[in-house]
Amino acid sequence: MNQYLSNKQQEFTNALDFFKKEISSLRTGRANPAVLDSVQVEAYGILNPLNAVGNIAVSDARSIIIAPWDKGVIKSIEKAIVDAGLGFGVVNEGDKIRLTVPPLTEENRKELVKKLNEKMEKTRINLRQARDQIKNVIEKAFTDKEISEDDKFRFMKELDEFSAKKNEELKEIRERKEKDIMEI
Repeated sequence: MNQYLSNKQQEFTNALDFFKKEISSLRTGRANPAVLDSVQVEAYGILNPLNAVGNIAVSDARSIIIAPWDKGVIKSIEKAIVDAGLGFGVVNEGDKIRLTVPPLTEENRKELVKKLNEKMEKTRINLRQARDQIKNVIEKAFTDKEISEDDKFRFMKELDEFSAKKNEELKEIRERKEKDIMEI
């Protein structure tokens, strides 16, 4: 791997990691605690992530249990989940909160796949920008006579192959998530 590509390789990895994190919050037909990552609970006068005020566990394929460490914040947790608009059934059982995950309708599934495709397109743009930056650096090195024309073409080919591989990884991640969403 050439030095231009190895210097910026982390940007490709970061884009894919960010995509994985983004799509983990998309709901599938099964209970997944990752969908609660964006929920902020007002407790002790400040906003806290939900996992900072209680234990989150999946009890079965259709329900999530949240057991707060301080029973005094249970109402705040309940309010935060309802306000987040995640579409869960919220049941306050006194000492814990049970979230029931309703089955996704066909319309919901199509909407989630649409969001998934939007997130994938943003990630593709990030990958393309990283590729273009490296390409520009290689072009500049050639113009400044730091590398030969043969090196330039070899580095460009290597860059294109690497970019194609990362785009293929992105596509595979997206397909797995779509399969999870569309699974009944």
